[in-house]
Amino acid sequence: MNFETMMNLFSRRGILFPSSEIYDNHPSGFWDYGPYGASIKRKLIDLWRSEVVKKTGMVEIDGSICMAADVFRASGHLESFADPLVECVKCGSIFRADKLIEEVGKEKAPEGMAAEKFDSLISKYSIKCQSCKSPLGKTRKFNMMFKVSLGATKPQDAYLRPETCQSIFADFPRLIKVMKKPLPLGIAQIGKSFRNEISPRNATIRAREFTQAEAEIFFDPKKQDVQNFEDLENYELNLKSVKDSKDYSPIKVKEAVGKKMISKFAAYYLSIMQQFVVKCGIPQEKIRNRQLGDEERAFYAKESWDTEIKTSLGWIEIVANNNRSDYDMTAHGKISGKDVTIINQETNEKFIPHIWEISMGVDRLFYCVIELSYRREGERTYLSLPSYAAPFHVSVFPLISKGSLQEKAAEIAQKLEIAGFDVDMETKDSIGKRYARADEIGVPFCITVDNETLSDNSVTIRHRDTKKQDRIKISELVGKLEELI
Repeated sequence: MNFETMMNLFSRRGILFPSSEIYDNHPSGFWDYGPYGASIKRKLIDLWRSEVVKKTGMVEIDGSICMAADVFRASGHLESFADPLVECVKCGSIFRADKLIEEVGKEKAPEGMAAEKFDSLISKYSIKCQSCKSPLGKTRKFNMMFKVSLGATKPQDAYLRPETCQSIFADFPRLIKVMKKPLPLGIAQIGKSFRNEISPRNATIRAREFTQAEAEIFFDPKKQDVQNFEDLENYELNLKSVKDSKDYSPIKVKEAVGKKMISKFAAYYLSIMQQFVVKCGIPQEKIRNRQLGDEERAFYAKESWDTEIKTSLGWIEIVANNNRSDYDMTAHGKISGKDVTIINQETNEKFIPHIWEISMGVDRLFYCVIELSYRREGERTYLSLPSYAAPFHVSVFPLISKGSLQEKAAEIAQKLEIAGFDVDMETKDSIGKRYARADEIGVPFCITVDNETLSDNSVTIRHRDTKKQDRIKISELVGKLEELI
């Protein structure tokens, strides 16, 4: 499996493709999901809501995509949300300096470094323009915010959000009052974010428009206990500390906390996220939680871990996990002029809540799930997706696409849909091509309606991964599929 194979599958089956692709000048970094891709993505989001939001007792909001400039002045985005850009002095090609150094010089270059350090590393490795091999200019920082103008006569500056969390922070004073919940309180949100990436690439891995699933857990810094921690004490986390030379070392949660490798708060939420990623169909051995060192960690973060998945493109960051301290609420309180403190009901002391952040890139997760579910056996290819993440639970195929067999297949499909299954009924092409299509989009079970069905009311269930076929009565079909799925 490689990136080109993935993109071929995406295009051929209409799973994912460039936005506005019929136009030669369509902008890069924007992607459209076809019906199968949209269904898979939606089911991954539903799983996140079930396994992260509901499981931990969070509440969910749906905030605006466009927000006032002051929001991003408070968050620091207007001043420092920038990537290192370097430009060819001859052809004008532009590159991200940090990625260029990593790819050519094979050295990690944290994006937050000073511009002069990037220039020094570019000189050290004699890195030239990747297009024309000419010298590169000086590194400069490029702000990635998308600015918009609101109103007709007296335009107001606003910005498309580069992350979904800022509306959570701005809404917290209202939410803590109306929700009547004690701390720690998790507030989740899923939606679109926008970043004017210098060099979008690798499809949904680095795009300009993307979907984030974020959760911000507000807590009292003097009381950092989490509910139900004991349920996860013996769970094995794949941790890679800054001192670890290995890819990762599996270690039980209580042991890692006992050795002070990780805080109790971090261990709990990393465990929740690792369990979620496994349920998405990612093998646990392909997951690691990597601790960020001082140069990589955001200046406001006390503790940071990236949940990463190993793919043909290397380790891909899927979730950023950060202890953001009280930075965000302090900054928003200062710029807005509003009181963002809350009162400890036991001591009657006022304090500004601290925040633990879980920020997941849904589109990145989607790519990793598809790549790691891809299988090839001889001439057959299929996606070994978990049945609950597949675009359809079942495909119904009449052996002959007309007459009584097609009518019977339609009757069975309707019965399954009423029972709550996502059903696809394909009637075009030969039965072999229909199986091939179902396999490549990850449908776990195919039901074939044949001449025998008309005489004894039985059908054949074909299992995607094994190609095993079972004969079963139509009256038993719903129960059997519920058991399998």
